[in-house]
Parts: sequence; C-alpha cells; structure tokens
Amino acid sequence: MSDLRQLVGTRIRAMRNAKGLTQQKLADIAGLDYRYIGALERGERNFSIDTLEKVLIALNVSLSELMYSDSEINNDESLKREAIDEFIGIVSSLNEKQISSLRKINIEFKRAFD
Repeated sequence: MSDLRQLVGTRIRAMRNAKGLTQQKLADIAGLDYRYIGALERGERNFSIDTLEKVLIALNVSLSELMYSDSEINNDESLKREAIDEFIGIVSSLNEKQISSLRKINIEFKRAFD
C-alpha cells in the first residue's frame, strides 16, 4: 500500500470528521459511492486526480489544507492540526460577515493569552 495514499486517506477522514460528515454524506456531496470513500480513507484505492478534486470540493478544503505529514510533526503540532481541521469545518459554513466577527473574536482571544 502506498504511503501517500494512506496519508491522503487519513487526512480525508480527519477533515470529514472535523466537518461532522458521515462517509455517506461526503459521498453524496462528491457524487461518489460511500464504499469508495471508505476504501479511499483506508488507503485501499488508487484514486485519480479528478476523484481527489471531487472530494476536496465536497469537503470545501484546498489541497494544501489536506496535505501535511503526521509523521513529520510532534504531538503538540498534531493537536494544533486537529484544532485547525475543526476550525476549518466551522468556518467553511460561515458567511463573510460571520467570518469577520470570528476573526475579531480570535484577536481578542489571543490577547487574553499574551
């Protein structure tokens, strides 16, 4: 099994979970079969770029958000990445005004820890 396929599958699963989607819901949005999504997440399928694009669009994430290697980061960084995945899931459903408000809240939140 390809390490890259496994990495991509693991990240797709993490992003799907962060967005609160089931495999079935992601498959419906992407126009794919839920069994295919499961095999993709397990790194069992040799997927095409077109299929990856469908999944990225369905997840509303970019390729750069999807791709990083867990093996290259420590536990603290891994926890940060999980939080970022969850944050992306929240932000992706907000409109421009809501995102602006959230950014202001984040600034104030950060100041509280400085």
